[in-house]
Formats: sequence, structure tokens, C-alpha cells
Amino acid sequence: MAKRSRSRSDQRVKRRYGAGELFGIAVSSLTPDELQRFSAAGLKIPCPYKASGANCHKKGGICSLISFEDKGGQVMVVGSPITTCPSRFLENNLVFEWVGQTVLGMSHPNIVSEVSFLMGKEQKESEPEDEVGRIDKVLVDVSGQDLKWCALEMQAVYFPGQKMENDFALMREWKGPGLPFPSRIRRPDFRSSGPKRLMPQLQIKVPTLRRWGKKMAVVIDKAFAESLWPMRRVGHISNADIIWFIVTYGDVQQGRHSLQKHDVLMTTLEDAVEGLTGGVPVTLDAFETSIRKKLSRS
Repeated sequence: MAKRSRSRSDQRVKRRYGAGELFGIAVSSLTPDELQRFSAAGLKIPCPYKASGANCHKKGGICSLISFEDKGGQVMVVGSPITTCPSRFLENNLVFEWVGQTVLGMSHPNIVSEVSFLMGKEQKESEPEDEVGRIDKVLVDVSGQDLKWCALEMQAVYFPGQKMENDFALMREWKGPGLPFPSRIRRPDFRSSGPKRLMPQLQIKVPTLRRWGKKMAVVIDKAFAESLWPMRRVGHISNADIIWFIVTYGDVQQGRHSLQKHDVLMTTLEDAVEGLTGGVPVTLDAFETSIRKKLSRS
């Protein structure tokens, strides 16, 4: 009986999230030698998506997470990447052209970064402000006498759990075959990324933009969009406060996942807040069961 039990256990599928891309390269396409080199690179490799050629600002160069499966010692990646670095959305200017065409009617807008938007009473314009006080990107059509523009936010996903350094340490020693299974449990935290990070920015910025007659564009990936409560669509851009540009990723070709258009969703601010915060409350019994479990551990 014991032997059969171990055999069944060996066949159980284990799933964990790990790095989906390192410095723009799909982890599933990296050789053991390349895994060792990239995991030891620190911040010394240029980001493949920044036009300036600046080095990646994330230690280890993680662009995205992806789900790994371990079935009886055979490790493989499944599903599509989940974006963890906003710079990942910059691939080939796809987003800028898409937003520019949809909102401004032109495919090659000028891009202005980090424009001051909200300042404290005593703060001078030359002083740095926090991230809620800036518009990340402003897309501008300068072809006419008056400025025609829209604001753009790019929201990646945070992930709690053990540090990725645990996985990097494993990669630096990896000799194959195949891929190493992530060493620690982590997951994409859509709730923190949406209600705690993105929603306050929209609630602060969109009312002023709405009074100015301007639109807010928001770029998220398909996994993020699927985590949201359904939002009511408006039928025309003139009735929208926020235009959501949802991207996805193609299968690996020549070692890379390609950024692709998926959907455009136009909403009001109020419907966006409902989508970011919505959910079905647990039952009283389930809530109190959780309390008892936590009490028993203390």
C-alpha cells in the first residue's frame, strides 16, 4: 500500500508561479547556461523595450510571471505571461500607436513622460512629487494649433510571497535537463494591484481630466482584466471617462512572447471603480470559520 501511495503522490501535478521572461526572453526557451547567465546579471542588461536602451531597473530582469507545472519531475510552463513590469507594455510602440489611433485619431503621437499633475500646498513645481501626483505618459497630437492629448497609465501586477532571489539562486546552479521548478510559493496579487494601486490613481486623476474634457487610457493585460468584476461598457468614446486597452501575449516565437492587442473597453469612472472593487461577499459561516482557524494558530 505504501508503495502505491508514493507512486500516486509522484504523479500529482504541482503548480507554482515563476519568472515567465528574463530581460525579454521567454524562460521556456532558455538553456541551462543562459539561465545561469541571466540570473546572475543583476541590473547590467539593457531593457529590450525602452527606446533609450537604458538598463533594466528590475533586479534579475523579470518582465512577467508564468505558471509552472511539475508532473512527476517533468517541469513545463503553461498559459500566458502575466505582466509584472510596466516597461513590458512598451514593445514595438504597439500600445502608443493603438491608444493614439483610438483616442486621438493618429497612430504616431508624441510621448511626454511623468508630467506633474497634483502638488501639495507648499510644494514647488521643481520638487519631486509622488507617483499619484504624476501622469505617467501623455500622448499628444501636435499637428494643430491647440494641444490634443490623452493621459495613459500602464498597470502591471504585483506578486507577494518569497523573494525571487530564491529562484535566481536555483537558476545560477541549474545544469538541466529542462527547467527548474520555482522554489517558493508566490502568486499575482490582482487585488492589491487594482483596488489598492490603480483605483486611487483613477479616482484622483479622472475627475479633473473629465472636467478638462480629456480621456484616461489604461493598459492592462488579459489576466488582469479577467480578475476584474464585469464592467458596463459605454457605446461611444464621447461617453467614456476611461478607455481600457487590454493586451495579451502570443506563443513563443524565436525565444520571445509577442505583445498583442486583445480588447478595448470603454467605461465611466464609476463603473471602473465597481469593477476594481466588486466581488461576492463570503458567507457568515465561511468568514467565522476563517476566524477560528486563525485563532487556533495564534
